[in-house]
Amino acid sequence: MRITKYEHACFVAEIGEKKLVVDPGMFTVPLPDMNNIVAVVITHEHGDHWSADHLARILQNSPNAKFYGPAGVAAAATDSEFTVVHGGDKIEIEPFTLEFFGEKHAEIHSSIPIVDNVGVLINDEVYYGGDSFTQGPVGVPLLAVPASAPWLKIGEVIDYVTEAKPKRSFAVHEMINSVIGNGMANDRIKAATEAGGGEFVPLAAGETVSI
Repeated sequence: MRITKYEHACFVAEIGEKKLVVDPGMFTVPLPDMNNIVAVVITHEHGDHWSADHLARILQNSPNAKFYGPAGVAAAATDSEFTVVHGGDKIEIEPFTLEFFGEKHAEIHSSIPIVDNVGVLINDEVYYGGDSFTQGPVGVPLLAVPASAPWLKIGEVIDYVTEAKPKRSFAVHEMINSVIGNGMANDRIKAATEAGGGEFVPLAAGETVSI
């Protein structure tokens, strides 16, 4: 399986010619190739993780693509048909196996409603928690780690990676950072990953790692 990172929270998993797209939001430019997409996972309803334009483009190029997300996403994305998923659900959509974790977005502030959020484990190899610190399996081969957000501080990210002990990690959710800020966040994620015996992979948009 190949993982290609795109802007912010978006990445694409590929096995052969088949693709799975995760969280193509408003900070992500249109994907360069939207053919052969079998599934799209949207972790939650915030606009930096999905947009109606992205979903429409995907369906134009891959009309049989299936969309998965929590109830809040299905309610927000009214122009698209979603299969609602919850933590504990497991779905087979060849060649991908998707297992979902958690139920809610991390708290931003007590005055801001907490929306539905699911993490996703892809083929037991890649885990991404969406906007949460919900843990997946310890020692996962590849962990997508949030680098910056209104809902996190870097100490929480370090604890998250330390507990997860991934074999490899890469940073996501980075578009609200400056270049300097991303460098600082990457250093902390790298140190926490290496402390657990893993390797940090510094992916920029369009770069790929193979599992």
